Amino acid sequence: MQLFSISGQAGWKRLKKNKGAVAGLCVILFSIFVAVFCYFLAEDSSPNANRIILEIGGAKPGSRQTFLKVKKEQQPVPAGFLQQLIGGRPDQSDYIPITGYRYTGDSVLIDKYIDEGLTETMRFAKAQLASEPVVTKTFWLGTDSYGRDILSRLIVGTRVSLSVGMITVLISISIGLILGSLAGFYRGRIDEIIMWFINVIWSIPTLLLVFAITLALGKGFWQVFIAVGLTMWVNVARLVRGQVLAVRALEYIEATRALGFRNARIIAGHIWPNIMGPVLVIAAANFASAIVIEAGLSFLGVGVQPPQPSWGLMIKENYNFIITQNPMLALAPGFAIMLLVLAFNLFGNGLRDALNVRGKL
Repeated sequence: MQLFSISGQAGWKRLKKNKGAVAGLCVILFSIFVAVFCYFLAEDSSPNANRIILEIGGAKPGSRQTFLKVKKEQQPVPAGFLQQLIGGRPDQSDYIPITGYRYTGDSVLIDKYIDEGLTETMRFAKAQLASEPVVTKTFWLGTDSYGRDILSRLIVGTRVSLSVGMITVLISISIGLILGSLAGFYRGRIDEIIMWFINVIWSIPTLLLVFAITLALGKGFWQVFIAVGLTMWVNVARLVRGQVLAVRALEYIEATRALGFRNARIIAGHIWPNIMGPVLVIAAANFASAIVIEAGLSFLGVGVQPPQPSWGLMIKENYNFIITQNPMLALAPGFAIMLLVLAFNLFGNGLRDALNVRGKL
């Protein structure tokens, strides 16, 4: 274990010299920060950033709009810090887009924005208004066809992409480590059965297998995570099997057997720590692949379901705007997917070089 720690320290020093890997790691860490605190960073902090204002649908990037905040008839329970961190903060007021307003006695007259050059005069009592009744918001990336802030949904969508990557990697690494270790350590009949099963799963196209699992589990947030995770363990298992076959013949493993250690202890305590380099590299690659697969599933309508923001779902909802007046609605989530996947690939390549596992994969 001490040798493994020293090797890890040397690998970290080599990793820091790789500018591409460091840049990828910085993007990953920033994305994690955004995913954790997304509801505090997003302008629209409502659950799923789903504040629908139809009148301002399709606004272009950089658009500014003034709103009158009118208290909801049924006030939602105010969200505490932990509740907002996990699920956002329900709006206490309705947002009415306006072009002008004036106070008259105990009420306010507004010119409600309906469409370009079209307004409607409305009156509200001051008692109906929020403590800060008039606010002006800037939509830096514009709004979608439902009038939702694209930047806010992009920020909240980071949590979905990182979550599917993390859960997929945990599932694939867990299954791959166990089956690959069993096949490589025991060999013989167990190896033949596991390798037969791996080859069967390997022969099925990934998307087809994901569709089948998704249809069996149903559409939803957690179902897509499990479906993607259950399709990506195969390459981990094949890699682990090869690494275990090479390590099990070394002298220190023979020494543990001579000392009477149980097989489970040998595998978990002495083999796994020494094959983690290649496993970490393939985990980074699987993380990037999972993000792309989830985006594809959401684009096809079998992934994350509305109103939960997903980058793939945002592209699906707005891809027709690419050839019309507001291409940023679909390009922004596309750029986000590209940047995050590139970051994981750069980090994975740097990790491979730093841990000296080139040629083992």
